[in-house]
Order: sequence, then structure tokens, then C-alpha cells
Amino acid sequence: MNAPFVRSGDRVRSMAEVKERAARFAGSLQTMGMAHGDRYAIVMRNEIAYVEVNLAAAAIGAVPVPVNWHWTGVDLEHLLTDSGAKVAVVHSDLIPGVEAQRPEGMQIIEAAVPEEIRQAYGLPEVPLTGRYPVLDDLIDAGTVPDSAPDAPPLAVIYTSGTTGLAKGILRDPVAPENAPKLLKFISEFLRMGPGLTTVLPAPLYHTAPNVNMTFGAALGMNLVIMPKFDPEEFLRLVQEYRVDTVQMVPTMFNRLLRLDQATRDKYDLSSLGAVVHAAAPCPEETKRAMIDWFGPIIYEYYGGSEGGAWVYSTSEDWLSHPGTVGKALDDTAIRILDENLEEVPVGQSGVIYGRSDSWPDFTYIGNDEKRRAIEAPDGFITVGDIGRVDEDGFLYLNDRVNDMVIAGGVNIYPAEIESALHGLEGVADVAVFGIPDPDLGEVLAAHVQLLPGASLTEQQVKDHVTTTLAKYKTPKVVVFEDELPREDSGKLFKRRLKESYWSMGAKA
Repeated sequence: MNAPFVRSGDRVRSMAEVKERAARFAGSLQTMGMAHGDRYAIVMRNEIAYVEVNLAAAAIGAVPVPVNWHWTGVDLEHLLTDSGAKVAVVHSDLIPGVEAQRPEGMQIIEAAVPEEIRQAYGLPEVPLTGRYPVLDDLIDAGTVPDSAPDAPPLAVIYTSGTTGLAKGILRDPVAPENAPKLLKFISEFLRMGPGLTTVLPAPLYHTAPNVNMTFGAALGMNLVIMPKFDPEEFLRLVQEYRVDTVQMVPTMFNRLLRLDQATRDKYDLSSLGAVVHAAAPCPEETKRAMIDWFGPIIYEYYGGSEGGAWVYSTSEDWLSHPGTVGKALDDTAIRILDENLEEVPVGQSGVIYGRSDSWPDFTYIGNDEKRRAIEAPDGFITVGDIGRVDEDGFLYLNDRVNDMVIAGGVNIYPAEIESALHGLEGVADVAVFGIPDPDLGEVLAAHVQLLPGASLTEQQVKDHVTTTLAKYKTPKVVVFEDELPREDSGKLFKRRLKESYWSMGAKA
């Protein structure tokens, strides 16, 4: 297929058909009472219909609210209520969860579950419930709106909620004068452009994949959607579709690196010109191994859903400054501030604040106070990370502000210990965090996930840290887990691990 296309599993549609279906769905949303600025939730897994539902917003100036479909209970209830969404578009099997948590008056549109979703998640046949309007029927019956707004609002993305209830980021439309700057970032740094092919391997409810999908469609790219990330299937898709560029997260790197050499060697990856990653810290061993395998085409950026990308690193930058997440982009400035919002000396750690002149401003839905709380003078904001800048201007991350542990008055950054443990043979994943201690206030706990077939003892884990880092950074408690709770973006849900310690007290 020469014209731009969107593919999911064995299904393929031309980009022109996808956009026309999106516009027709927008017309049906209008008949349901949706108008400019109104919000609608998308509770769906990755597939072609997701693209159509998301793109429909631009035709009428409505605002899509991508929802982490894993969420249930209070998390889902909070998002559906807090967002003010009038409508929710929901895959059939996810409808019971939405029904249980939706606010009064929210309408549901039912989206059929396609075969590739069933196969990826091992679902049985999922019939339509018959209780709600069906997405495909609304698309067939819809009329394309006469005209689209000049500056449609951007999607409302909810933060992951790893330390509390998620916050909805309501962004201003992109100012016309800033559109060329954003396009420059998309083309030069994310390596996207007309006629290129990309794989979308991450959930489309996250910021980066959602941006890739939206701009990829606008630029006339080919979009190959993965319903669920599988490392060997990813390699197969790169080879089959001669993929040019892709955006990933470090968790995907780790899963790729676990493939045996024979499996890696089966696939031709020579079409790849750029593999861009962000969203979560990448252990140095993982980053170096990926560069060794894929070549110097691994790029990284750091920022946040609130403020956009602030810094950027090429493979060459990283190899000459191991551990860096990049250097400030042309229209961006970075400051490292102390608790008094004063700049710290070069090389000293503090809270990272950034400001992009091209990324649109934002607030948190219904919570301007939290928005003001993350801002420093001159419009700089923080997403809650601690880091330092070296003499060459490269930024390094230490940890999250909320994750820093103070043990007997000493500041400890768990991310440093996690990075050290990632270098211990047999470790697949690790989470280090503070737990209560009657003497020191806090001590460290390490929850470790082992590779299949690996065997480690608590003492071996402690000894590795003691011989790698300062002795006071050695975890007092080591727990082995079958699997650690991670977001699909790669972010650890440490809150889930901490709760039992802080609610009941630790026997440390």
C-alpha cells in the first residue's frame, strides 16, 4: 500500500479512510450534544479505532481524554469524574468497570473488541453488550462537520498517579507562532516525517505515544500499531514494514535484551534510523547494550507531560557523558534549584525546573493550587525530579523528590541503588524505597524481580550494593517479587509497594 496507512494485527486502513471515519464520528458526537471544549474519555486498548476516536476531536474542537484502561476502583472513578467527560468510548469487555465508576449523566459508546486485541490479551469471544450505541454504527451514520476549529484543544493526559491520585493536564491550544518550533522538534528530534513508517509499541493513553500517533497521522506517516508489546513481534514488524523510527521506553529495551542471540539475529533492523526513548530512567547497562546492538541511533529526551521535552541526547552525547538524559533544547532552559528556589552550583543536586518557550501552558483540571505549587519564578516548572547539570550543560537525574529517603539526616537517592542492582546478574527489575524505622526515621527496602531461572539470596543483594556504593546505601530489607508493578510507560508504582510498610509499620 503506497498511500499512508494504519495497521493493527491483520487489519489495515488507509490514512485517508481513517481520517474520514474520524470526521464522521465527530459529526455523531455533535448530534449527541458534544461541542467545542467538551471532553470525552477513551477507555480502549491499542487498535485502529483508537486512532479514529482520538482524531475525531480536532474536527469539532472537542478534547479527548485517554484513559489507562488498567485502572479500576477509586483511580478510574476519580478520572471519569475529575475530567468532566460527557462521553466515554469503551471496548466491550471494559464496560462493566466503567459502568461501576462513571458519574451520573456520562454517556457510553461501545467499541467492538477486534481479533488482534483478543489474541494479544488471551480474551474469549467478546460480544457487544447491546446496551449502548456502537462506535462503528455512529461512524457509518455520522456526517462530516462543515469546518474544523483553527486551534483545536490538545488531549487531556492524566499523570500516572504513582504517588497519589492522577492529575489531569489541561493544556492550551498550540499558538500559531509556536507550531513551527514543535514541528521542528517532531521532525529533527523524534525523527518523524511524511512517508516514514513508525511502530506504536506503547499504550496510546500515554503522552508520548499519543503525540506520536497524532502527529504521525498529521504528517502522513504509516502507523503500525502493536496491541500489546512483545519483543520478538516488535523485531518482526520492524523487518516486515521497514520501520524508520520508533519511540520506546526502557522497560521495552530490557525485554528486547532478554532475547537470545539466535532470536536477535533472525531479524533485519537496518531500516531503523532512530529509536527514541523517554518516560522512565534507563539503567546505564541497558542503554549501552542497546547502542551496541542497534548502533548509535538511540536518542533520549527528558521532560514531562506538563512541560514538554526540555533536554535531548544523542548516542554520541551519552557515550561521552554516560548517564546523561541530555542537554537543553534551543527554546528551553533548565535550572537546578534548592528548597528556597535558589540556583545551586554546577554539579550540585537539586530540584529540576524547566521552561519551554514553544510548549503550550497548562493547568491541572480543578486544581490551580497544585499547578502553582510546581512553579518557580519566570515560568519555570518542575515535574518532581532531582538532578544535576555538569560543566558541559548535560543533565543527570538522581531521583524523584517523593522517592528521596532521609535516613538519620542523610539524603539517599533510591534510583542510584536501583541502577547498581540492575548490574547484578540475575536481576530483572528492582524497586528501592524508604520504609519507617524507629531509630533512623527511614531505612531502605529493595524489592527484587529475578530473571527466569535465576537465584539470588538477600545477602547477595546486600553485598552487591555494599561493594558498589557507600555502605549506608545498603538496603536493610530485601524482598523477592514475582513481578514488580510497573506502568506500561515503565514507571514503577512504588506507592503500591510502600503502602503496607507505612500503613502497618515496618519490622525493620
